[in-house]
Amino acid sequence: MEVLNVVYVLSVEGNPLMPTKRHGKVRRLLKQQLAKVVKVKPFTIQLLYETTSYTQNITLGIDSGYNYIGFSAVTEKEELICGEVKLRNDISELLKERRMYRRIRRNRLRYRKPRFDNRISSKKEGWLAPSIKHKLDSHVRFINYLKKILPIANIVVEVANFDTHKLKNPNVVGKGYQQGEQQDFWNVREYVLYRDNYTCQLCGKKNTILEVHHIGYWKQDRTDRPGNLITLCAKCHNSNNHKDGGKLYGMKPVQKPLKDATFMSTIRWKLVNALMCDYTYGYITKSKRVSLGLEKTHYNDAFCIAGGINQQRIEPIYFEQIRRNNRSVEKFYDAKYVDIRDKSIKTGQELFCGRRTRNKNLNEENLHKYRGAKKSKGRRNIRKQRYAYQPKDIVTFESKKYSVQGVQNKGEYIKLMEMSKPVKTDLVKPYMFRKGFSMFYNCNSSPTYRSGSLLAGK
Repeated sequence: MEVLNVVYVLSVEGNPLMPTKRHGKVRRLLKQQLAKVVKVKPFTIQLLYETTSYTQNITLGIDSGYNYIGFSAVTEKEELICGEVKLRNDISELLKERRMYRRIRRNRLRYRKPRFDNRISSKKEGWLAPSIKHKLDSHVRFINYLKKILPIANIVVEVANFDTHKLKNPNVVGKGYQQGEQQDFWNVREYVLYRDNYTCQLCGKKNTILEVHHIGYWKQDRTDRPGNLITLCAKCHNSNNHKDGGKLYGMKPVQKPLKDATFMSTIRWKLVNALMCDYTYGYITKSKRVSLGLEKTHYNDAFCIAGGINQQRIEPIYFEQIRRNNRSVEKFYDAKYVDIRDKSIKTGQELFCGRRTRNKNLNEENLHKYRGAKKSKGRRNIRKQRYAYQPKDIVTFESKKYSVQGVQNKGEYIKLMEMSKPVKTDLVKPYMFRKGFSMFYNCNSSPTYRSGSLLAGK
């Protein structure tokens, strides 16, 4: 069992006190029932008797970002906590999936009143897209999470402040910000068609129906920046080219995406105002890190942001943000057929008619003729209950630990990520329910609690 570096302490009222490294005293307090465990990872206890509330000056440094949050809390002599948080990046795709199912349901209605004007007034001043709002809220929630176990007095956030427009034109000033590469074009699509000379970039055809394709579609990058868009004809823009091995699969955009910089430009001041904290800039952080000879990591950047110089460091903790609940109650499963060419089982989408839209001619070969015997019908599955085990929970099966992928047969069977076949739910036992900000856990290796745990075996 690995010994813990720091034990975080709460007062009898639940207020954070200074953490301790006196592990023997912590054991005695727990044994004499003068304290109780309130959190195992990171290990936190709450005193059950009155004590002094003296605290030192603690500064929390936050390396904010689109994908990761680096954090480090330091005093004059030592570092009390540090690590990284991996944020969720599936919000946009989940919203698109929800929209798809919603449109399918509404299109089944014989008549439906027009409602396209319903949400125009809902976007008030300061409105943020749901995916950006989620990341902003995640920053605030995690910082509040740290403030519950440490008496943090000061917070310093790095706001990545570089001008994305000046990356292409270093001399841009004044009205030049309004005269970018899309000047005089009504929308991005018209600009991309003009840039590509109204020519398919795969086959070179001109006098045909042209469409605009997202280059990073294969890796879920559907941003509408011109560098991620390309002109294709209707023949080349087909499902076969989108699949692994197709001409469009694996294409890389001309310009590196600026999601991180755009995100920070959008929410940096909202984050500073929400926390009422100080802020710094990336070039200052980098100069400090280089002078200290530290490796480029998010928690090392946070250490420099917090004002760290020669304090005693601590082992980093790695958190992962996990979806709390799957609210999607509808799921579509495609029909499966025998492909008469090679006798393999394929979905209806793979053996489709070749037409992507009803108001256009066939874009490619009609594969309906290769459909043999139907192996399973297409169906919509409606989930009517919430199951105890959710994806990424940890369970034990035959004295080994596994990650949950999902449940099947109305909860009778459970699918484990490390096993090819599902097992009966009655044969597994819960080990860790992982929701929200959860410490990283790898079932393929022996567990390492970087923050330590006096109850690591429990």
